Order: sequence, then structure tokens, then C-alpha cells
Amino acid sequence: MLPLVLAAAVFVWTPVCIEAALITSNLRPLDITTFHSLNRIGAPVVSPGRRLALFVTSYYDQDENKPASFLSCLDIGSGGITQLTEKRPGLVVTNPLWYDDNTIGFVKRGALYRQELASNATARVVYDPPVPISNVAYRDKEGLLSFTASVYPNATLAESAQLKQANALRTNSAIAYDNLWARHWNEWMTQEKPNVFVAPLMRTTNGWRVGNETNLASALPHVDDPLTRWHIDDYTISPAGDEVAFVARPPIENATWSTNIDVYLVSTSGTARPRLLTGRMDGMASAPAFSHDGRQLAWLQMETPGYESDINRIYVYNIATRQTIAVSYDWDLSPHSLVWSRDNKSLYAIVGCKGTNLIFAIDATTGKRTKLTASGGAASMRPVDGERLLYTHSNVDRPADLYLLNTRSMSSKRLTEINKDKLEGVHLSPAEDFWFTGAQGDRVHGWMLRPFDFDRRKKYPLALLIHGGPQQASTQSFSHSLWNPNMYASAGFATIVINFHGSSGYGKNFTDSVRHRWGDYPYVDLMRGIDYVTSRLNFIDKSRMAALGGSFGGYMANWLNGHTDRFRCLVSHDGKFSTVSGYYGTDELWFPEWELGKPWEPAGRAILEENNPERFSASFKTPTLFVHGEKDFRVPLTESFSAWSMMRRRGVPARLLYFPDEDHWINKMGNSIRWYTEVLGWITKWTDTVAPYHIR
Repeated sequence: MLPLVLAAAVFVWTPVCIEAALITSNLRPLDITTFHSLNRIGAPVVSPGRRLALFVTSYYDQDENKPASFLSCLDIGSGGITQLTEKRPGLVVTNPLWYDDNTIGFVKRGALYRQELASNATARVVYDPPVPISNVAYRDKEGLLSFTASVYPNATLAESAQLKQANALRTNSAIAYDNLWARHWNEWMTQEKPNVFVAPLMRTTNGWRVGNETNLASALPHVDDPLTRWHIDDYTISPAGDEVAFVARPPIENATWSTNIDVYLVSTSGTARPRLLTGRMDGMASAPAFSHDGRQLAWLQMETPGYESDINRIYVYNIATRQTIAVSYDWDLSPHSLVWSRDNKSLYAIVGCKGTNLIFAIDATTGKRTKLTASGGAASMRPVDGERLLYTHSNVDRPADLYLLNTRSMSSKRLTEINKDKLEGVHLSPAEDFWFTGAQGDRVHGWMLRPFDFDRRKKYPLALLIHGGPQQASTQSFSHSLWNPNMYASAGFATIVINFHGSSGYGKNFTDSVRHRWGDYPYVDLMRGIDYVTSRLNFIDKSRMAALGGSFGGYMANWLNGHTDRFRCLVSHDGKFSTVSGYYGTDELWFPEWELGKPWEPAGRAILEENNPERFSASFKTPTLFVHGEKDFRVPLTESFSAWSMMRRRGVPARLLYFPDEDHWINKMGNSIRWYTEVLGWITKWTDTVAPYHIR
């Protein structure tokens, strides 16, 4: 049978062998247990000699209900893999590094270890600090260790540990806030803030010795409020170990409505004040990266104040001349990570592009761009030499593995297959692309996954997955999160993903267009996409549809409930019910102010109400599962509780799934298992679907 091609100028299915898709009876679906047993691969770390690479494999032990991870070494040339550390439930190693070509290191329980390059060699503690450290790097020639650690104001690591112990003995637990920056994501502000440190690390005849640490942020301008001081999460150290670049949010009183994050450069000697490199920018900076000769520093820069989803521009700073230039400024796509080529002439960037995450090479002088990969989801790039690049890559039907890219021939070779045994005999559906005409006459991209054991003669329910943001995008990479489309296809659903207006990767105008129009363009796109698919594929039963989403996707599920009765059921995960109460309850005011407006200003109030799902409460009649985490400060619990309360009071079927220990996401694997059990149980129940496996 030929691949299905319909209205090729507007709607094109990716050539997928349909006959092959019909023969899956000898395979089994990706069930909840198998999904949560899958391994996850970490970013590679290339050895000084560039022959080897370390990587961490993480997994979840369902019998012990414990996470675990272990360290392995990859021979880049042969593809041989040696497991270096023990694989045991509850044993977690992170932050692999090289001391030299024969000695490796890692962090375990906040302490730094070293180990000879051999399987199950004895690991010895190099540095057991009084407070946990992370983001550790080591420069062998200089004998210099760098790391981040959370400390109290003007305190050493040891003093911070003592202050923490004293604080635990307080007779009351109150914290008084004057600055509105009182909480962020899932934590209330405390006096402990992450700072970046360096310390000498010396080899001695008796082992290794760490000298006194130096806080490189200590010379930043003084802040009176200890709860709102300098906070440094991300940094990079120069190849020679003489300088550190870090990003920091200035501790200003209006931090909740400012997206300003700056880049600083500081000497590791600790004798100089950090130099501000982005003083003329009020947008968000990220991803600093030194060239391999240490002469240049690149970073990503948003330029629009208050807009957290602005396009990222590439800036390059010449350390000797102190000149900053923008590279490839005309690019209409937004990179989200950077590394330098080994010859310091190019930058490699991972860029969202039409539902994929691709690797591009950008000439650091001319800005010329070359696309090096063509599909799927690339991540975690590490240059090996002048022509080769290590990275992780996945697709909708294939979990991430390590790949080696030849940047000249643009050919890639897979080096690992960490889930081969776990996925033996498991069917995973590939993505089939389609394009249709959406709001404003624009072309809108989506894709479909056929249900497990697909038979074109049968009718199948439809599951519509709605991404968050709204200025994000679903990508054709393998997700270990709540929204892996194969989990819904494996439960018997034709699974549809649509990158509606606002999605990134389709040009700046497409992304920016959703401002003030949350309930307009995305809704139009979703409805037209569903119309397009159901009118052309007769195996989809349009009387048995479910829609599910988280964050903005949860908001859109609530919006659907007030505007259409096309769906048998909905799932709203951490979604806004009221744009007005959602404004007052969130931790980042810049987001609703930019997207919709301020509720006390007439113009802002009008836009907020125009896009407010709560305004249409009387029309809610679709059975809905609401899911929320207690620690979600982006979209507080009251949003889901309010919508659930309204529907229960009106007699509309609704269920609340509450996680007291989760935030905007579901982070614990046991909770994720329960989440999938509840969600798949809900949509199969209301769509009269018998799943191919026993869900509960």
C-alpha cells in the first residue's frame, strides 16, 4: 500500500509504511510499568585526550521505590562501554568529571569523589564539604576546583553549616518578607543562596587536599535584604581556569515583574569585582560558554524587558578588547544552548525548528548558519575534536542515546543503546506529520501517532495533547515526562499533537502572535486541526475524543470546557482557571503582565477577562480530571481547586488528583506512575475504550 498523501500542498503525512503498522500483534504496548523502568542517559563528558567520554545512566527501581544512577565510560572510537560505578537502588551519582585521562570523579550526596578508570575500582572522597556542592568542574593544570554551594550572607561553607544548625533550633518558624520576591517555582526564599566558589585542589603523597574556598560572588554590590540577595545557578569556567562567567538575577525589589538576568565575568583569584557584561540589556541572559582558547565568551540574550519567551540572540564578547558583537542577528529561530567548536571559529547551537531540536553550526565571524541534523531531538552537545561532536538524540519512537556527529559530512552514528533490553518486543509508534491552515490563514504543524495494534478497519478514540507555555512547542523527541505521546497511543488512542500559534520553532512572529490572544488563536488552531484530521482519517471516532494538557495546556483544557462539547472528557494539569486570580497568586508577575495585562488597569482587565476561562463557568459540562501539586507557585493549587469546586457544585462529573509533595511538574517516579494510572484510567473510562493492557 502506498503512503497516504492528502492535499499535498496543505496536508502531508510523513511516508510511514502502513502495512507494517498493521502487524503489531507479536509486540506489546508501552505500558506504565515498562515506561517507568526505562533508562535515561546524561550529557557526555569528554576526556582530556578526547578518546573517551563519561556519562551517567539514571533509572528508577519500582520494587524499592528509589531512584538510582551509575557512571559509565564510552570509548568514542570503538563504541565500547565500561560500567564504572555500582548499580544499586538509592545510589545516585552525578556530575561526572575528569581529573586526568586515567582518573575520573563524580558527586555523591553532595561530596566529591575520585576513582581510577576501571570498573568498580575503589572510589575515595576528595572533598567532603560542610554543605553540599554541585556543578563541579576541575582544571588539572591549575589544580583548581570550582563549584556552586548555597550559603548564608558573607559566610563560608563551614559557617553556613553552623548557621543552618542554629536556625533549626529556633522556637518559631516564621519568616517575614518585605520584598515581593518571596518565593519562586517551588521554594520560599531563605537566606541561603547558591554562590560560585573556587578552591585549590592539590595532589599530595597521601592523596588529595582541598584548600580554602573563595566565594567569587562576594564582591558583588551589597544587598541589605538577606532574603533577596545574589543568586547564582549557572556558571562556566575558562579553559585556563583564570576566569569564571556566571549569570545572576540582580536582587532588586521588583524582581517579580522583571526578567532581567545578567552575565558577569570575574577572575578566579578572588581579588577583583565581577564585571557586568550585559548592563545595557534588561532581558534574560543564559548559557555562557568560553571559547577553547579562552579569548571569547558567548551567551544567549533576550532583549525585550518583561518577555520571558523572547527570541534568544547570540552575543560574543572579546575578553581582550571588551567588545561585544551580535552573531547571526537576522535569525528568526531561537537557540537554547551553545558550545564552541574546537578551532574557536564556530558555535554549535541546539535550536527548536518545526517540532524538532536540531544542531546548527554558526560561523562566529560571518554568522553563516549550517544545519547539521535533520530530525528528532538533539541535546547535550560536547565537541570531541575539529570534526566530531558528541550529543544525545531521541525521537518520538526512540529514547535518547549518545551519537557521534561528523560536522563535515553531517552524518551521525549511534554509540549506545541503553534501553535495548527494556524495549525488546515493545511497539512504539512513529510520528506522522501534517500541516493545515489555522488562525490568520497561517500554516500550522501537527503530527499523529497511530494506536497500538492499529487496524485501519477499526475505529479508535482520539487523544489531543496540548503543550504548555504557550510559547513552547511539542517536539518529536522521546519524553520521560507526563506527556509522552506513545503512552496514549499504547493505551489505544490515535494521539494528536498540534503546535498552535505561540509555539516556538516556527519564526518569531508566530511565537509572539499569541500575546493577548490565549483563548483565540490557539483555540482556533486546535479546532481546525481536529477538523482536518477527523475529516480525512476514517479510523478516528470523532464522537470519542479526549483533550489533555498541563500549564497553558491545562488552561486550554479549561477554555475548551467553556467553549465546546466536542470532547468526552478533559484533563487539566496545573492549569489556570481564572486569569485574574491567577495573576494575584503567581510567583512571576512579569509573565501575566506581558501576556495579558494588569487586572487593576482597565485595558489589562479587559484583556484578562476576554481570555478568562472562569467567565464561562456556566458552560462547563465536560467531565474533567484536575491535577495539581501543592508546591506549584507558578499556578497555585487554588486554580484547580476552584474549577473542581465549581463543577462539583453544579453536578458536572469532576475529580481532583492532589499531590502534596509536587510542584508544577510530577518529579517523583512513584507519583508519575499514579498520575499515568489516573489519567489513562480517566480518558479510557469516558471514551469507552478498552486499553490493550490492564491500566489499574
